[in-house]
Amino acid sequence: MEVILGRRSIRKYSEQSVSDEQLKRLLEAAMAAPSGHNKQPWHFIVIKDRATLSEIPKFHNYSKMLEQAPLAIVVCGDLEIEGGSGFWVQDCSAATQNILLAAKAIGLGAVWLGVYPNEGLVKGLKTLLKIPEKITPLCIISVGHPLEEKPPGNRYREDRVHHNQW
Repeated sequence: MEVILGRRSIRKYSEQSVSDEQLKRLLEAAMAAPSGHNKQPWHFIVIKDRATLSEIPKFHNYSKMLEQAPLAIVVCGDLEIEGGSGFWVQDCSAATQNILLAAKAIGLGAVWLGVYPNEGLVKGLKTLLKIPEKITPLCIISVGHPLEEKPPGNRYREDRVHHNQW
């Protein structure tokens, strides 16, 4: 619960790089996510190239932190693997949440940057990263060693809980 409640969106990072071992841990966590019919329709694009990271804020207004982040992970859904059920969004969202929680657990900071279903953002990433037609980017996760610390949030709201019926 400490990791879940302590996970916060971190947008400021030190210059320290994320190690290959840390990156692998994040991707292992992502691929441990639940998946509808166990299709696992995800692909991950790891971006460490400074020029590429700096291009994204030119079309994604909420991604300015990528100009300093040591890396980003683009979580994508493979519509061919998924088979048309529409569950790829849920599957890739679960993988994204696992990355965010794993980042917190290993001392990194991260923030989820939405892409899908915004057509302009999807097109911008597909063009920049040469993503094939059958693949759709769901989101970008900015990752790094945090330069900011935020207290755990308490977002529990009893008025949002319904028992047995609405």
